[in-house]
Amino acid sequence: MPNVNDSTLIELAIDLANSLTQEDRFERLLTNVRKTINCDAVVLLKTDADILIPLAQQGLTSEAMGRRFVIDDHPRFQHICRSPGPVCFPSDSPLPDPYDGMIAHHASLHVHACMGLPLYQNDELFGVLTLDSLTVSAFDAIPERTLAIISAMASATLKTAVLIQQLESHNRHTQAVVTELTNEGLKKDGGEMIGHSPLMEKLQNEISLVAPSDYAVLIQGETGVGKELVARLLHQRSNRAGGPLVYVNCAALPEQLVESELFGHIKGAFTGADKSRAGKFALANGGTLFLDEIGELPLNAQSKLLRALQSQEIQPVGQDQVEHVDVRVIAATNRDLQDEVTNGEFRADLYHRLSVFPLTVPALRDRIGDITLLSGFFAEQIRRSLGISSLVIGQPAQTILENYDWPGNVRELEHVIRRAALLARARADNQRSRAGQAPIVSIDAADIEHLQPTGAANVIPLAADIPQPAPTHNEIIKLRDVTDTFQRQLILQALENNAGNWSAAARALTTDRANLARLARRLGLNVEKTVTKNH
Repeated sequence: MPNVNDSTLIELAIDLANSLTQEDRFERLLTNVRKTINCDAVVLLKTDADILIPLAQQGLTSEAMGRRFVIDDHPRFQHICRSPGPVCFPSDSPLPDPYDGMIAHHASLHVHACMGLPLYQNDELFGVLTLDSLTVSAFDAIPERTLAIISAMASATLKTAVLIQQLESHNRHTQAVVTELTNEGLKKDGGEMIGHSPLMEKLQNEISLVAPSDYAVLIQGETGVGKELVARLLHQRSNRAGGPLVYVNCAALPEQLVESELFGHIKGAFTGADKSRAGKFALANGGTLFLDEIGELPLNAQSKLLRALQSQEIQPVGQDQVEHVDVRVIAATNRDLQDEVTNGEFRADLYHRLSVFPLTVPALRDRIGDITLLSGFFAEQIRRSLGISSLVIGQPAQTILENYDWPGNVRELEHVIRRAALLARARADNQRSRAGQAPIVSIDAADIEHLQPTGAANVIPLAADIPQPAPTHNEIIKLRDVTDTFQRQLILQALENNAGNWSAAARALTTDRANLARLARRLGLNVEKTVTKNH
């Protein structure tokens, strides 16, 4: 392996200097590394406490970018992170490789050669660069100067990216000590939003824009899309991050106890009130109150909530005096509250008070490219919980995941990966590794064969007489266009069969009204009710 000559070094430096975005800068770094050192895969990771997070990769399957590697769970990463310099593992090393089964186009093979370069800033580890090869002893003769230059360039690139990120987020407050209730809410389901699709980039930008303010936010989206995660991010990135985040499930509140739950009560206020109790508004004082499923709140309770929002004053049940609170309210719903207002099922003034800055969390089926990242993210979490050394998702299975409609959204995807991982592990346990190593547990198509197309396919009998376009010779038919046309026809027929009643049409199509209304808007349907007079 030759030394890096001066022209190569200059080319690399100019290339990185001309990179305007950190994604481009990372890609150019990895490309130049592969030009210098022949390898099958190279990955740049940053440290986050005891976790390594991939920032860019070349040569691995796409789902690797969704992984979050706990350092202590991976002996090779542990060795690299504790080393002062480059680490080259022998081909017969007994330590499992975290990338086994992830080398693109070679999913069934174990990595044979592995090298890691710890990246330091002021003697503190802040990243790792790994190189992997399917060729035995591929890194045995690399000159020390070559590794030193690559380490320096990688460190400078990562340092620049970290500094830019710090400047962009300088106004975010580090979360201080919070109440036990807040800790429980923040730890639940993790705290990172995975996804780089245009819709998720838009949502991230909107969160960053509104989070530092005290505006009320209404989070809208289908069941399972991650509305609670958005609420936690809004709190964490706000000026109230040091205060409590109090969660309220409005759908679980008994109607007769809503006022007591929200505003508290004093001892003897009603039968069973044997002691005074603070309400959720009081608990959230100085912080954030998250009202989940706000559309389920009874009408009579909505007026009292509106008063609290307008005046920032509450009156516990049975108490004559009012109390001032300083609370930011974030609400979430899977309903179309505008339709609820029109139908008289939700107060218009409360809707406008809550939706100062509405956010819409996109459905998983509309997040192009994110299914792969989320699959990798969940696979790494599940690998750890099941104690599996290597868990990968085979390409046939990944294709099925990407083509499925996901009516249950991100929550359903996580459950599917969990079930599939159990099936894959059981199958792997029955196999014997030829090399005596633990077999790579791979999720195959058979592990998720229960996934079936959703949506229109469930209601075909309702519209059996609808003519469908058939492709002629050499004609190209776009599946999405045909599916959209078919869904429009189904919705229109269901509305016609049910006299324009959206709730009845939704029941006929085995979906809920809010999801049906959102789908109709996406399909460009604008159906208005008309009243005809019989003569």
